[in-house]
Amino acid sequence: MKLLTYKIKKFETPQIGVLQNQLVYNLNHCFGNISLLDLIQLKDYQDQVANFISNNDCLKHDIKDITVLPVIPKPTSFRDAYAFRQHVATSRKNRGSEMIPEFDQFPVFYFSNHNAMFADGQNIELMPDHFHRLDYELEFAIVIGKGGKNILSKDADNHIAGFCILNDLSARRLQMEEMKLNLGPAKGKDFANVIGPYLVTPNEIESKSIDTPFGKKYDLQMSCYVNGELLSKGNAKDMNWTFAEIIERASYGVELFPGDIIGSGTVGTGCLLELNGTKKRENSDYIERWIQENDEIEMQIEGLGKITNKIIKSDSKHSLLKLKK
Repeated sequence: MKLLTYKIKKFETPQIGVLQNQLVYNLNHCFGNISLLDLIQLKDYQDQVANFISNNDCLKHDIKDITVLPVIPKPTSFRDAYAFRQHVATSRKNRGSEMIPEFDQFPVFYFSNHNAMFADGQNIELMPDHFHRLDYELEFAIVIGKGGKNILSKDADNHIAGFCILNDLSARRLQMEEMKLNLGPAKGKDFANVIGPYLVTPNEIESKSIDTPFGKKYDLQMSCYVNGELLSKGNAKDMNWTFAEIIERASYGVELFPGDIIGSGTVGTGCLLELNGTKKRENSDYIERWIQENDEIEMQIEGLGKITNKIIKSDSKHSLLKLKK
């Protein structure tokens, strides 16, 4: 199923729905005043949704008539992992560093701002400092549907409610400066993440799954376009750490909750930092490319849809860079 949170003029409050053949079936009409987070915690909710649709009991909208909101507008938390070895190894090589052996020993992640979520189609207004080496990151993410503590990787896939595309926008100058202090990323990452366009349940992409001893991977093509130009391309199956393994580590000694979001990290070639570094290493005269004001970023992942966002600049004069002592 493709589940989404949306708004429409007919209703004052956000609605939830399921997308089928370009029609959005309003699930609040069927389930009452609940959120998508509430829905995915209901027992056998997918069977109930299927029955409502087949019986034509739901209010319907054409997808063109709605405005999509972030899949989970206010996640309970947001962790972003570092699961693609190609991205990590290439980025380190570009800055003259050897591959770090710890990458192959355990999956790592950081916490980011779960209150800075944007939706497909939404213009994203950023501060001037963010445009100093502004970057996209092509990723996908899971939403936890069943909470738990000390979850083992062999059981972890059962805790995943679904998948969505993730664009982790990054202000590289801010990020690189603060990480010299061996803390972060923080202000270089906490201002905007795009999740959407909908939550795809695991059964929807089961035919693309790859079983491993440590949980499932998925054979899904991933791509990113800027102003219509293809810049990044990869495949989700190239994750060196499965989401099951990441869940196992994330839940060690702590509770995961329904609505927690966990990102995969950037796929190989999936950001300008990596692409620029590679091209600069091959040609010292290469002029780096970064996201500019009014650029449009489009990300596509096979089976998960696409997200498109235009980046605009705030007219604020406030600057962290100018406040440095």
